[in-house]
Amino acid sequence: MATILIVEDEEDLRHVLIFNLEAAGHRVIAASRGAEAIRLVKQEVPDLVLLDVMLPDVTGLDVCRQIKTEAATKHTCVVMLTARAEEIDRVVGFELGADDYVTKPFSVRELVLRISAILRRHAVQHNDEASVEFGVLRLDRAGYRAWVQGRELELTALEFNLLLTLYDRRDRVQARPTLLEDVWGVSADVTTRTVDTHVKRLREKLGAARDYIETVRGVGYRFVGQLPPNP
Repeated sequence: MATILIVEDEEDLRHVLIFNLEAAGHRVIAASRGAEAIRLVKQEVPDLVLLDVMLPDVTGLDVCRQIKTEAATKHTCVVMLTARAEEIDRVVGFELGADDYVTKPFSVRELVLRISAILRRHAVQHNDEASVEFGVLRLDRAGYRAWVQGRELELTALEFNLLLTLYDRRDRVQARPTLLEDVWGVSADVTTRTVDTHVKRLREKLGAARDYIETVRGVGYRFVGQLPPNP
């Protein structure tokens, strides 16, 4: 059984979703506004958030962004619901970290099956990667601890989040403004030199693993996707 938060301002649809998800064996909590959803997520971290994009106060995209940038909720699954089917809307949703994007109208039965599949996949990934090993680097997600060649590093919580964010998005370039929003939780109008300073300090602490983080000139940083073969 999973705990699912439904965020939907259409009352009839909200009741239909609650009924069907409870019938599927899940525990369901619900909100009709974005601000209420953010408050509920902080009180009790759900396993999945079923999130309408067009809400009367805070947009669903803003709610998704906040969920995915908070350390306590960044691994919570998010399924976006929207009447907007344009490709750019789906791209934005996925870039913010959404696990799926469902356009209205939709089959409630299909939606329940997709939610079950996402929860199963997430459970497998979470169990498999609670402790991450990559070359000489080992990460403990829950404990906010890291080791290089068996030696534990003295990382701040922010440095660990930066390292973990880069690792989770390995082989994908992360622009400085993106890292500012996703790791620091601040907008891109804050100086991006903050990112450079912290990456430099993180590399110094990583020692033998420093080259796992590459600089992409003029853009940002990238965690290597795979290790080179042994000579």
